[in-house]
This record gives sequence, structure tokens and C-alpha cells, in this order.
Amino acid sequence: VRDFDVLGLESTHTTKLRLALDLNDVGVAAGLPTQVCLKSNWSEGIKTGDICEREARFYYLAAEALDAPLPRSYYADWDGDGGGRGIVVMEDLEAAGGRFGNAADHLGVDGVAGSLESLASLHGALWGSAVLDDDRMLPRSMDTPVDTEQVIRLFNYLALNLEDPAYQAVLPAWAYETPEQLNFLLDELSAYEQEQAGPLCLVHGDAHQGNSYVGADGRRIWLDFQLARRGTPWRDVNYFMIGALTIDERRGNDRALFAHYRDALVSTGAEGVPDEDDAWEQFRRWTAYGMQCWLGNVDRWGQDGIEIVRRFYAAGDDYDTVALLTAGKRPRRMMTPGEGASPLPPDLQELRDSRRPTGAV
Repeated sequence: VRDFDVLGLESTHTTKLRLALDLNDVGVAAGLPTQVCLKSNWSEGIKTGDICEREARFYYLAAEALDAPLPRSYYADWDGDGGGRGIVVMEDLEAAGGRFGNAADHLGVDGVAGSLESLASLHGALWGSAVLDDDRMLPRSMDTPVDTEQVIRLFNYLALNLEDPAYQAVLPAWAYETPEQLNFLLDELSAYEQEQAGPLCLVHGDAHQGNSYVGADGRRIWLDFQLARRGTPWRDVNYFMIGALTIDERRGNDRALFAHYRDALVSTGAEGVPDEDDAWEQFRRWTAYGMQCWLGNVDRWGQDGIEIVRRFYAAGDDYDTVALLTAGKRPRRMMTPGEGASPLPPDLQELRDSRRPTGAV
């Protein structure tokens, strides 16, 4: 690369730097692209944990071993010193002729069915593979603080929405009156996932439409592998399906869509896939993940969350998720709301303060 021009810079939860490259003869002969996107974290004021290192490790793994619906990547590296820093050089999808997904996109039942086939391809690519034994690349799903501590670490973000009357209108009273119950649910879900013996597969970890891209040919590929894990696939299937369907669409089609996904997974050659009834019992529990995760979403990150929250809490009622995970149990740990939480950036703290009555603590 002799030189480059900056085409765009976006800094939100991570940083995306788009570049036009001036290639020398060696670069041209090697078939390098003239546009790329560098992804890392040069944002200020947002704690990201190890997600940039984790994504770099994922793309390094993907380049060596993975035939799956992903963006092309050309380079990935990380510091490995505990700081969580990593960088990926990947194709610039802005120039690819398709469109980025958004959580609010309406796909309809047929569109969701097609996207579930894409997820099945992703899960099937490393189904039961020994490649997943190297946990330096992919940690076990729900066995890392980025998963298990979400309610605690992001409580101030959750509180921002819990204190919003628009969110309270779609939430059950317990969610905003005793939000520590969300941590109870997450702890039980984490323990439940650890009990599952496998086979395990590659798990995206954050499989909503906003982390995907639809190519000019209509094929959906998956982006933002910052929460990539090895685990059972129902985390992704539940998170995508409930978020992408209206409540009525889900109620009328969930079992048929679930069976369609399972058939697509088996067709990849995956062996030892749980039968439909056993898999459905796992699926019902995973609704808890979306219930707490989407409640911590901030709209300025680019995905409007309130309708997705409505969908997950309606599904939680329909699937009896809370009772499945917590009935007859005591919390594994007592959470004090706000204790150990990451502080809000100044603009969001200002917004939260503006909602409180004068003199309130």
C-alpha cells in the first residue's frame, strides 16, 4: 500500500475506519481490494472489555478453517496482553452493492426462514469440530464475564430504559420494580448452558439483524463477531427469531420456523443434533438472554430497541421462561442494583438525571 484516503469513520461501541487504498504492483498482483474497512476500538469513554481482541481472534480462526456466511477478511491480530485490543482488516461492505440490516427491518415469515438457513450454515461450519477445543480462540458460551455480568456491568444502561415511561409501558412490573431478578435469570441461564454436553458449534453471540448484511444476491452474511463463542446454537436462533418476528408472526409460526432451522442444520451434515422437542425446551429458556440484553440497548448505537423489548417480554410470557429457569430456586448471588456498574458517558448521564424529580437521589 503506497497511500490511502479515508472514506469514512464511525466510532460507536467500536470503531470502523473505511479506507481507499493506493496499491503498488505487488498489491494489485496479489488481488488485494482497493477499499477496506479497519475495525478496532479507538472510541473514548466506552468500556468494551475484550470484544475487539475476541473479534480479531475469531477472524484469524475464520481465515484458517471456516466456510461460512461471513465478510472476507485480510488480516487480524491482537495484543494478547490482557488489554483486550485487536484489529481486523476486512472487505468494505459499503462498496459491495447490498445493505446493512437493522433490528427494526420487517422480514416477514419467509424472510426469517431464509435467514435461519444462513444461521444454520454458520452453526454447521464447525459443528462438533475439534477446532473449537482451543478456548483461546472462542470461550464457552455463558462462561465469560462479558456474558454473565451483563446485568451488573450495564445496569446504568438498563436503568436508563427502566426509568423511561415508554419502556415501562411494555415491561412487566417486576422488571422495573425488582430489576435484580434479571440477574437471577441470567445466572440460571448461564448455569443451564454449562450443563449442555454438546455437540457444540460456533455461536455468533449477538445474532440480530443489525449485525448482518444482505448482499445484492439476497444472501445474508453475519457481522460483528465480538461475542463469538462455542456453545449450543439456540442462543443465536432465539435471539434472531424473536427479535425479527412481530409478536403475532411468532405466535403463529415459531414451531414451524424452528423445525425449518433444525432441518437446515442437519442438512449441513451436523450429527447429534437434539431432537425437536429437546431443542425446543432449550430454545424457550434462551428468551431470558434477549430480555436483559435488549433492555440495555441504547438507541444511539443504531438499533431502536423498544419494539424488540416488547417482543422478548411477550415471548417470555408465552414460553413461561421465568418459571422454567427460576421456579423453586434461590438466587445464586444477591445483586445490588448499580453496584459494580460501568458509569454512563456524560451525555447519557445528563439524560438520566433530567428524568429524575428535583431533589431525587
